[in-house]
Amino acid sequence: MRWDAQALERGDSPAGLSADSPAAPALLPLAGLVRSVSTPEFAGVTFHEVTAKSVLNKVVAGSMMPFDWTINPYRGCSHACVYCFARKSHTYLDFDAGLDFDSQVVVKINAAEILRKELAKPSWRHEHVALGTNTDPYQRAEGRYQLMPGIIGALADSGTPLSILTKGTLLARDIPLLKHAAAQVPVGVGISLAMTNEELSEAVEPGTPGPRARLKLISRLREAGLPCGVMAMPILPWLSDSDDALDSLFGALAAAGATGVTAGALYLKPGTREWFMQWIAREHPQLAGKYRRLYGSGSYASKDYRAWLAGRIRYFKDLHGFSGSQGFSHRDLDGGTNHDDARQEEAQYPAGSIPDVSGHAGTRDAGPAGTAHSGSAGSSSACSSSAQPTLF
Repeated sequence: MRWDAQALERGDSPAGLSADSPAAPALLPLAGLVRSVSTPEFAGVTFHEVTAKSVLNKVVAGSMMPFDWTINPYRGCSHACVYCFARKSHTYLDFDAGLDFDSQVVVKINAAEILRKELAKPSWRHEHVALGTNTDPYQRAEGRYQLMPGIIGALADSGTPLSILTKGTLLARDIPLLKHAAAQVPVGVGISLAMTNEELSEAVEPGTPGPRARLKLISRLREAGLPCGVMAMPILPWLSDSDDALDSLFGALAAAGATGVTAGALYLKPGTREWFMQWIAREHPQLAGKYRRLYGSGSYASKDYRAWLAGRIRYFKDLHGFSGSQGFSHRDLDGGTNHDDARQEEAQYPAGSIPDVSGHAGTRDAGPAGTAHSGSAGSSSACSSSAQPTLF
């Protein structure tokens, strides 16, 4: 059962359960391992506390991501999203991409200390650093370890722009710190939210705060004067891609005051694909064959489906005042785009989620939180057929 949003935000445990169990023996020879801990308040989860030698990660050359540096204070994620694209990264630690990813969480307990040392090096160029690009920095473990305040403080004090992408309402704890940081350096904030259906959300992302809690967080961020872009991903074929679902999603995001939205279809890279397909076969067996045909042997839905979904997303973005921004999963599928190369759709983040290092706002005025924005639903991009192609 999903924890209530306030408990998730505080990192609280069930009543009467607070003491650590005895340290468990290490399951694996993890580099820098201090101890492995299981606690009653995090039933089913083992924390592997490690001391890291470095926490700044250089993005691989040739990446299309709009940043060159990342920090991941945690590996593995108790959010347990069945579609999480980062699952395979756990196999690099000799864990599996399924239950181990959800339950074996590596914690870099010295992250803030090491980061300050790295940022103090004369060679550091104060480039934008992104958090939340692999596993969520505000998963429930953050309520126990409280690594993010030290990380945010280190980045801001060094003059380094930063961005955070999360599903975790625990971020609300650090709003005052983020406001202080934003007075020192450019700050971007992104929330991941791709559906308003609470029941579906609990089924596919059981360890996260629900949609209503994340919408409230968006409003709180905007009321605090912070930007908040939304990554509306993944849109799930036949589960959250109907007109009613998309209308509800974009309407709620506009009402919450989101500064921008990027949306796109489910991405099934190896490691994720196997876990998600098992879930579909178990929970929605009538869709299993459709998903196999839609994705074939690859990671991306067919180009016809992506083009169809892009049109629906543009329509509802226009309808709710998000026109003029990227419509699909990272890039619109328009005439100039190579529809055969799904990677060409990547690398556009929603307005507000990436720090504006140029000194210019560059985002639409979302207005006061809670104010929806009317758009032009009659534009040509809004006239796409709502009928899903039959081959899907």
